[in-house]
Amino acid sequence: MKNLRTFTIAITVLSFFFQSCQKEDINESQSENQEITNPETAEVSEVILQKLEDFYLNTDGVKKIDFLLPDGSTQEMYQVEEDIIMSEEQIMALNIGMGITSRNYRTNNLVSQGRNISIIGYTGGGGQGLSNKEKTALQWAVDNYNSLSGVSISFTLTFGTNYQNKDMVVYHNPNQSGGGGSAGFPSGGYPHKFVQIHGLENYNTNVIEHVITHEIGHSVGFRHTDWDTRRSCGQNSNEGSAGVGAIAIPGTFSGYNPNSIMVACFSSNENGEFDSDDVIALQYMY
Repeated sequence: MKNLRTFTIAITVLSFFFQSCQKEDINESQSENQEITNPETAEVSEVILQKLEDFYLNTDGVKKIDFLLPDGSTQEMYQVEEDIIMSEEQIMALNIGMGITSRNYRTNNLVSQGRNISIIGYTGGGGQGLSNKEKTALQWAVDNYNSLSGVSISFTLTFGTNYQNKDMVVYHNPNQSGGGGSAGFPSGGYPHKFVQIHGLENYNTNVIEHVITHEIGHSVGFRHTDWDTRRSCGQNSNEGSAGVGAIAIPGTFSGYNPNSIMVACFSSNENGEFDSDDVIALQYMY
């Protein structure tokens, strides 16, 4: 059974519930309802909400958060669709010409073709450093991308604390309850820099690999495969992609594909590997 999880901030979890950029199981729908009525939502301006709506992103539950950075400082960001993190500047830079595709879904705001992405697994203190299991899962996730043929982007992985000059940093958020992660979309030809994971230590390495691979997927331009239903979470909720401006990625399955790495919620039996449609989509994008 697929458990609700959303790779991002959300939910109070029981130890067997799953989350990610997606969320967890059962109590997730309750958590989402709580988020929608959260007073923080009132802090989001109509201009921001309209911009997100124009880009076919779901504006339910959008909130302004203090996003934790690897060094322990925070940055004001907006949390959208539970696991997408964007700054006000990034939101205002969205335009309708950056439409999303259907089937396997992406934004048109992609990483520059042929870019080698420097990615670092953060190993510092303060609770933000990755555990040994998480470091292994990150290595496996990077290997997922680098092993693909016909894809022009690649990754160079290191571990350490000097993340400032890296294109992407993967780190742990010790303050977030539940298991999952969060990331954002590319901008300026670069991937989204910050990839958070949280509450995953009790999962096996394959599940953690799945969550990290999923969040890196957002960072290079993927949206959730089941954006129109969030069926993997046991829901029937459209994340907000109208038919206008939606272009199908050729060759990918047009129905619900529970095996995609980019479904909104994950389970405890994930193998952490790309589905064939994920590979086709990446080859088309890059």
